[in-house]
Amino acid sequence: MSIYNKILKKEAKIAVIGLGYVGLPIALAFAKKVKVIGFDINEKRVGMMKKGVDPSNELTKEDFKGADIQFTHKLEDLKTANFFIVAVPTPIDDHNLPDLKPLIGASTTVGKVLKKGDYVVYESTVYPGCTEDDCIPILEQHSGLKFVKDFKVGYSPERINPGDKEHTITKILKIVSGCDKESLENIAKTYEIIVEPGTHRASSIKVAEAAKIIENTQRDVNIALMNELSIIFSRIGINTYDVLEAAGTKWNFLKFFPGLVGGHCIGVDPYYLTYKAEEMGYHARVINSGRYVNDSMGFYVAKTCVKRIIAAGKNISKSKVLVMGATFKEDVSDIRNSKVADIVKELKSFGVKVEIVDPHADSGELKHEYGFGLNKLGKGYDGVIVAVNHKEYKTLDEKYFTGLLSKKGVLVDVKGMYRSKIKGITYWSL
Repeated sequence: MSIYNKILKKEAKIAVIGLGYVGLPIALAFAKKVKVIGFDINEKRVGMMKKGVDPSNELTKEDFKGADIQFTHKLEDLKTANFFIVAVPTPIDDHNLPDLKPLIGASTTVGKVLKKGDYVVYESTVYPGCTEDDCIPILEQHSGLKFVKDFKVGYSPERINPGDKEHTITKILKIVSGCDKESLENIAKTYEIIVEPGTHRASSIKVAEAAKIIENTQRDVNIALMNELSIIFSRIGINTYDVLEAAGTKWNFLKFFPGLVGGHCIGVDPYYLTYKAEEMGYHARVINSGRYVNDSMGFYVAKTCVKRIIAAGKNISKSKVLVMGATFKEDVSDIRNSKVADIVKELKSFGVKVEIVDPHADSGELKHEYGFGLNKLGKGYDGVIVAVNHKEYKTLDEKYFTGLLSKKGVLVDVKGMYRSKIKGITYWSL
């Protein structure tokens, strides 16, 4: 009997390794249909999930109901699983190089419990070749088994978008790949248990890895172009969003917008591809240029705000600026790789007193990650930077900001939310 049929009949279990933004939704989706083990090395997070609480604040208690799932941090509990899905983070280090420690750790964990006939599917975003060159040898080393002969491996990249309630795991077409025809079919059918649009069967594991990494690289490069245009248009004295609105009337114009590019996907994944390119003897010019532009935008926003405050005749070292929004994107609590931290850092380098508010972020997490926490909302700010377009901010008007700003205060609107609302105060947007 195939692994797929065993899973369907609940004679085999799926284990999801890593229960973060990606892993937990996958685990719960499968647990509504089949038997699942949810594994995470963080005992505190596991304890929260046992109580029906998502540590990432993405899912509700309702999402946990009716789920046939065992949450655990113990290696021993994984021994009863037969189909392992690895969904751990793949970050970059301080030098923008791939940090494979979580992936290697997860592979080591799975390798220790791997049995003949088992399957391992990786979902973590990696450079083409990582699954076969870096992960499989670890599985073989710790299991004592032989790849293909004793166990099968596949790759099926995650496409979860934090904060997006429409494009969820069950609603997005899933790319799948396997090490041979048999594994490809079993992996595809297993994912089709929960994925309503079905699967796209990639021709190889490397193709599936590459497909995922260019999804975010393409977005990164296009946003970098918009950010560079924003810098140019600012010098010309025209609003970027007005330009994009006009250009967008053409049927085939690609509708990307300027902004801060952070988070654990678009701001990270291109570095995995440029790393692999360098390894193959090629320097990726366009991708690296896009990364440089996007990584510079936080500092650019802060410097522009400083220039506007100075132009208003104020002493910048005695100025006070409010930053609204600290997460990496709107309407989520995720602060990973948030470029708002660059804005805060740059403002402080000018001696500015900076206060930060955010309706979704956790002050303790910000303090731990970036060295600053959240403040109570005050008044008399020489500058207000709306850095993240949370839904709570979208209905604010000029009267609201006038109440926050000092005389000749500056409003910086990163995402251009208020460009048609502001008439009487100094205003700038990307």
